[in-house]
Amino acid sequence: MHSVSYTLTSGQDCILEPLCFPEQLSDSVSLASSDDCCLVSCVFCSHLAPLSDKDQLLKHLVLDHKLVIADIKLIADFPKYMLYWKKRFTEQPITDFCSVIKTNSEGPAELQENYFLLCDVLPEDRILREQLQQKRLEEVLEQQQKERNDTSFQRTCMFCNEDFTGNRSVLLNHMAREHSFSIGLPDNIVYCTEFLDALERKLDNMQCFYCEKIFRDKTTLKDHMRKKQHRRINANNHDYDRFYVINYLELGKTWEEVLSEDDRELLKDDDDDWSDWQAHPVCAVCLFCEQQEENMEKICTHMQEAHKFDLHKLKTELNLKFYQQVKLVNYIRRELHQCRCYGCQKKLETKEEVVQHMMEAGHVMQIPEISHWDQPQYYFPTYENDALLTALSDSESESEGADHSSDVPVFPEDISNLKAIKQNSVLNKLLKDRGSSS
Repeated sequence: MHSVSYTLTSGQDCILEPLCFPEQLSDSVSLASSDDCCLVSCVFCSHLAPLSDKDQLLKHLVLDHKLVIADIKLIADFPKYMLYWKKRFTEQPITDFCSVIKTNSEGPAELQENYFLLCDVLPEDRILREQLQQKRLEEVLEQQQKERNDTSFQRTCMFCNEDFTGNRSVLLNHMAREHSFSIGLPDNIVYCTEFLDALERKLDNMQCFYCEKIFRDKTTLKDHMRKKQHRRINANNHDYDRFYVINYLELGKTWEEVLSEDDRELLKDDDDDWSDWQAHPVCAVCLFCEQQEENMEKICTHMQEAHKFDLHKLKTELNLKFYQQVKLVNYIRRELHQCRCYGCQKKLETKEEVVQHMMEAGHVMQIPEISHWDQPQYYFPTYENDALLTALSDSESESEGADHSSDVPVFPEDISNLKAIKQNSVLNKLLKDRGSSS
């Protein structure tokens, strides 16, 4: 809230950055262990290499032992994979497992070399890879469940330094709602603390999350991220892959590959019958709390029962047209975001305190004079993705096709003498004045 609300010198509150409700819902995958510094042993000798420098070990295997391991990215746990084959190669010769590739097969014998290929065509290798993938998925899902149930989470928002305790979703939803920065639904995230640590390191290094450019100070960085709408992470940065559960679901496939396969399946379906198609419901958020419902009827019922706010009654009593409803909703959203009661203009510390005050004082249905909120500025949504606005309906007179001519005066234009009109037009006068002044 601190980064979007400001008080002008005149004392008037304003919102200088877009607000956004939390979404309701989404390359090669790098699924390495969080401990990239662990050492991986060669399957033939005592050579060790850090997991973060896997290429060094692969180079050693090819040059010193003539072994090639196919599809490294499909191996969920590379250290355990190597330990398994290290043990197996001590039990049986390598030719019992690997395909042999002869180089320079048509040349002289002294120039020929045998290379060994270890890949999932070998049933034992395939089973090993699938077992490692399954075990990794189980570990990730177990970790995700712990984080979902954890109520001891404690962290400071990286944008406004507000402290949050309880569940991680409180902080993630706060950053999405108050700072327009969303890393996705909390239930899609795993290793959340490490994820936030990585993001904070970028901010500390004055680096933009999206374009990853480095700036001279935090003020310049924040201005850049706001103006360029770079308040999102770079999907091409594979360092983030390990923090999204979907990347662990299929062996060696990213969420983009999984989704593209789904699209191909849809294209193969020749059935053009769309009669059973259903749109994913867009949830409308309550004016006074975080409650969300799939349609206008449910959200209005909730607001009436939980907060004693009857939007239908206000629409009827005030004879509100559609755009007046829009402006009223945006006005109420704005006032509550500014922690101010719209009934008496009392300012409090939090939105929750304002709602409690309004309930106790009976100010929920105490709408100020129309001149306060029927203003052009409230045409614009307070929250960019406010689905409540799209669910509003026209008034009964409008829905029945009432005559709107009385609302907007229309004056007929007399075009019987076009030459006189042209000579006396405002545009013609301006052109004459401009010509004479030059």
